[in-house]
Amino acid sequence: MEWFLINNNHNTDSKLMRSTKKLLLASITFLIFFTSCDVMQQVSQINNLTKCEFRIESVQHLNLAGINVQNVNKISDLNMFDAAKIAAALSSQQFPLDFTLNIEAKNPNTTAAGMTRIDWILFIDDIEMTRGIQDKQVTIPANNSIAVIPMQLHVDLQKALTGKSADAVINFGMNLAGNGNKPTRFTLKMKPTITVGGIPMTYPGYLNIKTEFGAN
Repeated sequence: MEWFLINNNHNTDSKLMRSTKKLLLASITFLIFFTSCDVMQQVSQINNLTKCEFRIESVQHLNLAGINVQNVNKISDLNMFDAAKIAAALSSQQFPLDFTLNIEAKNPNTTAAGMTRIDWILFIDDIEMTRGIQDKQVTIPANNSIAVIPMQLHVDLQKALTGKSADAVINFGMNLAGNGNKPTRFTLKMKPTITVGGIPMTYPGYLNIKTEFGAN
């Protein structure tokens, strides 16, 4: 009887161990399956990204030295206090330009496209102003849907336009919004990246983003 009880306990432990192994194997298989699905989805998103179109849709919140110049054509359109702030900023050897550049992305694919990072270079009137990186998850829905990507940009015009006169720098900053906030003087070079299985995959080369789809 004693041997039977011990053997029975051993059999119970073996069954429990086999059940535990089966459960563990099922859990690992489940995890691998869904991790693979996630990786495949990420691969699909970067492949879809190569077929997307981009354009500069608008410029907003255009500020020179902290002054809103969204609808200003020339410095004489400012009140005397704002004009004085512009002049003081220019004499301080720093003339900051801050604005939001809205990029539209259109996805013709039947599944979503996406990116996790954007390396960018900003040009105004074909002059390189500044460059930087935007780390932000962006998803572009399928079937010709459009996603708006707001880019918060900062430029020191005094530095970017070294050698230009004070009047030239001021005039350059005025009326950048264009007609109906359409920033026709802007070009953005953009290099998207998406992380696939923990590994960053970067778009080959830069995309030239202008104001019309298909204008790369």
